[in-house]
Amino acid sequence: MESATPVIVAIDGPSGTGKSSTSKAVAAQLGLSYLDTGAQYRAITWWMVNNGIDIDDAGAVAAAAGKPEIVSGTDPKGPTITVDGVDVAAPIRTQEVTSKVSAVSAVPEVRARITELQRSIAASAPGGIVVEGRDIGTTVLPDADLKIFLTASAEARAARRSGELKGADVNSTREALIKRDAADSSRKTSPLAKADDAVEVDTTELTLDQVIECVVTLVEEKRAGK
Repeated sequence: MESATPVIVAIDGPSGTGKSSTSKAVAAQLGLSYLDTGAQYRAITWWMVNNGIDIDDAGAVAAAAGKPEIVSGTDPKGPTITVDGVDVAAPIRTQEVTSKVSAVSAVPEVRARITELQRSIAASAPGGIVVEGRDIGTTVLPDADLKIFLTASAEARAARRSGELKGADVNSTREALIKRDAADSSRKTSPLAKADDAVEVDTTELTLDQVIECVVTLVEEKRAGK
């Protein structure tokens, strides 16, 4: 379903709120492109680890930030990501990358590089795009047509995430999420934050289908009013 009105939608929020599933489904339903910005930070982290960069050395990470070529496919039904031509969709989801992505993504040079990439992808999406991440509405696309901030209780998020990671312990998953939130919210460059003009959607008590329906309605209302 193509629309004559291009619309840029920014969806932010911490891990486990349903950002990826919601964003992909909304984009597919409305004929929009889709960008998972977290995958880009995971991709550059994977490259750093693979190339022996000490991720605790911010200077070394900064110096290497411009080296990898990261390409994101924006089809919501089959998003892709490659680094230097290598498909990294699976390896960027490993625990090793997950445990290091906050440190890499806190480096200002990394954020500048990836932010530039994200803006160029959003600008070139013909019918509009759903971009999900942690600083989209505040930093990457402050002029987005619609900004949504998804939240959920730490307990609900941990239950969802440990359901995704088969056999994971809910308590340790919850602690890891809280630690990640603290790192992402307290970093100096583009912290995780809700934009002043964002619509907050608490997904704690909602099914995924209900969240998708809510966001689709918000996008359609925004399109109608443009």
